[in-house]
Amino acid sequence: MSGMRERGVWVALAATLTIGGLLVYADGGALFGQSSTVSMLQRAAGLGIVAIGQTFAILAGSLDLSVGFVISLTSLIAAETMAGSNGMVAPAILAVLAVSAGIGLVNGLLITKLRINAFIATLGVGLVIKGYLEHGYAGPAGSVPASFQRLGYDRIGPIPMSFLLMVAVAVVSWVVLKRTRFGHHVLAVGGDVDVARLSGVRTDRVLIRTHVICSLCAGIAGLYLASRLGAGAPRVGAEGGYDLESIAAVVLGGTVLAGGRGGVAGTVGGVALLAAIDSVFNQLAIDPFFKQVVRGTVIIAAVAVYALRLRRKEALA
Repeated sequence: MSGMRERGVWVALAATLTIGGLLVYADGGALFGQSSTVSMLQRAAGLGIVAIGQTFAILAGSLDLSVGFVISLTSLIAAETMAGSNGMVAPAILAVLAVSAGIGLVNGLLITKLRINAFIATLGVGLVIKGYLEHGYAGPAGSVPASFQRLGYDRIGPIPMSFLLMVAVAVVSWVVLKRTRFGHHVLAVGGDVDVARLSGVRTDRVLIRTHVICSLCAGIAGLYLASRLGAGAPRVGAEGGYDLESIAAVVLGGTVLAGGRGGVAGTVGGVALLAAIDSVFNQLAIDPFFKQVVRGTVIIAAVAVYALRLRRKEALA
């Protein structure tokens, strides 16, 4: 069933690119021109890295609403630590990874030790970060050296380096989920936490680790956006909608919000589908409000189709 759901999003992506390409061509544009392709892949890269991390949390039966604020915070940490110096790139990356992992650890501990609902815990942590950002920053701060900006702008042919980074994160995550004991434990915890606990799985530890991974991915996305902007931005994560869009991409990719079923391949497809819709609408210069309506409709329709298929399968069983 999970494989069918993952294949469905790739079929939807192919249909979107085909129909969208024809519409853009009829309008006098080119959906698959180099500039539009690069833009589409760059948009997919940032969202994709966050959504891959979100996949871990959701597969374990949780979620993370703080990722947008983590992105903003880590972009500032990166830019202010680098301060335009090549020699500070490595310390900045380490600082970003340490802070983002720490936030993920806090999220995980709140959920597992204090038994706070994941929605409330991660939203609360996100609001704390938001308060700090609004109090401490009125606008962009810091700067990244030109060498680090290559991550945001360099490409191999039409393939941005940032997209290759996302692919690398996706491959590593796929291997972790499919080929390691930890990955099997994540699916077990998301499937039925009580059964997993009785089977000897340290469920709290697994859930904490998934939140650390989720925040680490948000931190990597913050590094990428800092390289794109050349500075840190206190609102880049929230204004980019990375929190809800990452969840939407995971759900579009076939991962069940209750956890236990799904995977990274489907999430990448969901990210690509959202990026393709954005690209088509931008090429056609369609009203942004209508674009959001269509995106919402696509998400609702996808979940409804998955639910109907599951009911039919259960009825036949």
